[in-house]
Amino acid sequence: MATRFRFRLESLLKLRRSLEEAAQRALARALADLDQVRGRLAQLHQARNGAVEARRTPLGQRVDLDLWRAVERYLVALERRIAEAGAQVKAAEARVAAAREALVRAHRAHLMLIRLKERRQEQHNLEELRLEARELDEIAVLRYRLGPSVPGPAAREGNP
Repeated sequence: MATRFRFRLESLLKLRRSLEEAAQRALARALADLDQVRGRLAQLHQARNGAVEARRTPLGQRVDLDLWRAVERYLVALERRIAEAGAQVKAAEARVAAAREALVRAHRAHLMLIRLKERRQEQHNLEELRLEARELDEIAVLRYRLGPSVPGPAAREGNP
């Protein structure tokens, strides 16, 4: 009778699968954070461009120095925020790279166990096939030694 294949490391395989799924979720969160930070940086750049445009005065009009100073102070603050947002983008990109690397490692570990399970299953199937062939050979030898139990037409032809 054939025995059922049982992979002894099945619980470890489930753990590795869950770790891979956790790494996928972590990568998704890191990518969402990166998109959010990039969006904030784009908003800051847009605000800076708007402030630069607000500084312009039409031809023939007087320049409002108070407004000019206020816009310059705002631009200085925006440049500082843009620099901070740029640093946040770099940090978010580093987190995304680390999350991708963690996902690759988790995926490799999971695949390694899947391949091991497949090899073990192939070995088990081959061993079962060999065992079945051996049992069939033993049955054939026993039938030959015992001879036909009921003389049939083939047995009568052999003994005239």
